[in-house]
Amino acid sequence: MSVRVLNATRGATLAERCGEARDFFARGRGLMGRPGLASGEGLLINPCSSVHSFFMRFPIDVVFADRAHRVVGLTPALPPNRPFAGAWGARYVVELPAGVIAATGTQVGDTLCLEPL
Repeated sequence: MSVRVLNATRGATLAERCGEARDFFARGRGLMGRPGLASGEGLLINPCSSVHSFFMRFPIDVVFADRAHRVVGLTPALPPNRPFAGAWGARYVVELPAGVIAATGTQVGDTLCLEPL
């Protein structure tokens, strides 16, 4: 299943096609081994409050959101092979191509909207 991820506060689209990782194995695998994310792509990991970038080949932007879909943390351009990025109170994570956070002006406190495709 895929979703569109919107920043309702800013009126910006974070991902047109965001895959979902909801089971244990999909959450653990994440983006490891993939060559990259195309523009408009992303990965929603739920539940999740922290990520690592071991065995990844490219930097990613990471948006952490709580149960009310409020952004509670941001990690722009997380480089490969980092042990930890997280945010207190996060319920799910959206992993995006590096640069999306800056391009959309996403900030802590913004509200996300997840639209099923």
